[in-house]
Amino acid sequence: MKKKISALLLPFALLIFFLWFNPRQFAAPAKRLGSTPHLSMVKNDSLATMGTAKSELTNKGKEIVAYAMRFLGSPYVYAGMSAKGFDCSGFTAYVFRNYSIKIPHSSALQSQEGVPVARNEAQPGDLVIFTGTNPKIRKPGHVGIVISAPGDTIQFVHSSSVGGVKVSKVKGTRYDTRFLGVRRVL
Repeated sequence: MKKKISALLLPFALLIFFLWFNPRQFAAPAKRLGSTPHLSMVKNDSLATMGTAKSELTNKGKEIVAYAMRFLGSPYVYAGMSAKGFDCSGFTAYVFRNYSIKIPHSSALQSQEGVPVARNEAQPGDLVIFTGTNPKIRKPGHVGIVISAPGDTIQFVHSSSVGGVKVSKVKGTRYDTRFLGVRRVL
């Protein structure tokens, strides 16, 4: 009788032991909040592999841009984060969420996501950060998604309080004086 009880209790004892001493094995996977894949994480350091990784990032960026462009003409809605209407950070968060990339619904917080990128290296899918409407206050207040190729004049899609979701360029516009930086969250 004791052998039968021991045989029944042994699996439960082992389960408790493994749960107690190895809880990470059963934890939910971490959310992908602003994570950025780094090319240095690629196992094979050959130039071909790095080129493939870069092209995959570029392709993902182009997919994000194509999805974002589907919302051209959507109205601006303060604090909006749906196809019925967006504010600027709600638009970018909504678009990236479609690709399982969770970024906060705040231009100030989005300006801290990912890694900084030089202005001339901005590529499709990067976030472009601006001040609010007063360029003298050098704090993030507006955000959009880069649609132009690296080295070109930055063009971006964004939700503006004047005109809703639209495409604008940086150079030669009021966005030039409001420009704060580019962030890569892919």
